[in-house]
Amino acid sequence: MTDERKLQIGLAIIRLSTGVFFLVWSLRKLFQPESTQSIFSTFYFIGNVSPVVSYVIGAIQTLIILVFMVGLFKTWTYGALLGMHTVSVLSTYERLLNPYERPNTLFWAAVPALGALIALFIVRDKDQLLTLGKRR
Repeated sequence: MTDERKLQIGLAIIRLSTGVFFLVWSLRKLFQPESTQSIFSTFYFIGNVSPVVSYVIGAIQTLIILVFMVGLFKTWTYGALLGMHTVSVLSTYERLLNPYERPNTLFWAAVPALGALIALFIVRDKDQLLTLGKRR
């Protein structure tokens, strides 16, 4: 197997696994809109998020994630996912600074996901395997 093929497989694995990781969170906004209110009030200091807002945010995020997973509009979709996740990680900084208090260790799962998104964004033009985007 060539190094190029290994790179293609690795990038596809990163894209698809992070996509599934984020899909769980976006679909939660659609299936459990009440959890969105709790998350927004705790981490974004926005209270009283209606179920309609949760549905809209969840639908938009799900669409972005699905387009990301098929490798279309890479600069925009990879960048949007990276931006959204960066905001999420920064909003939990207090939990990250105190990782050994329960359940803060779980918040650290977001850090390698952020690293994967940064790396994928940097080499997005090389990510060609299992994509619908144009080949370069």
